[in-house]
Amino acid sequence: MKKHLERLIKACLLVCTLAFVPPSLAASSDYKLGAGDVIRISVFQNADLELETRISEDGSIRYPLIGTVELAGLSTSAAEQLIAERLSSGGFVKRPQVNINVVDARSSQVSVIGMVNEPGRYALESGRMRLTAVLTLAGGLMPEASDIVIVTGQRDGKPFRQEVDLPALFLDEGSENNIFIAAGDEIYAQRAPVFYIYGEAQKPGSYRVERNMSVIQALAQGGGPTVRGTQRNIKLLRRNADGVTEELKPKLTDLIRADDVIFVSESLF
Repeated sequence: MKKHLERLIKACLLVCTLAFVPPSLAASSDYKLGAGDVIRISVFQNADLELETRISEDGSIRYPLIGTVELAGLSTSAAEQLIAERLSSGGFVKRPQVNINVVDARSSQVSVIGMVNEPGRYALESGRMRLTAVLTLAGGLMPEASDIVIVTGQRDGKPFRQEVDLPALFLDEGSENNIFIAAGDEIYAQRAPVFYIYGEAQKPGSYRVERNMSVIQALAQGGGPTVRGTQRNIKLLRRNADGVTEELKPKLTDLIRADDVIFVSESLF
């Protein structure tokens, strides 16, 4: 009866231990090592072989007794096996039990900058995440952010740049622009373009350019003309392709562009 109780207690302890293993540790054997990662290597009953080091830009480390070891591109379990084989074949340690822990997963990180609530560097879960998932890690976009997010990085050894229209990802069910983000990518959320209203407007100032916004809609953002103003003689200042500011007389249905300046004239009657 006593032995049965002891076995039962041990079984319960084992279940509890497994239940509280952090997910990151459970998945660590599948993590692909890369340049910049900081790892801690230990060998069972060989304290002198414990080492914390950074994987160099060429993907290698220097390890006691066995010298240079190429680790980039290997999973942590494969890297453990490689170091164990080198130690064993060199006659340094018999049946070595090697363990590698990733201290700082720099190679799988991406940068999120600009108009997000929590800019910074974030680790890609499982090494692969969609753009919207990474933006969620960064706290989402600020109200002043543009609908367009810019992703830059490397793909197949070549420079990569893509502008992603975020609302289109959800308005268009078949959109393929919710791209996978790769390690080393930078995601830039720029400030939304604005236009300006001044003159005889109820609320002169700067306003966000909304999608397909017309002149009449822009006027509504500014509260419309004052009692002294009129929308019949509106002037619009806009820079042309050469950077020269031109004065235009727009129709109320014309579309607004970034940095447009609307002047609401005073009524003559």
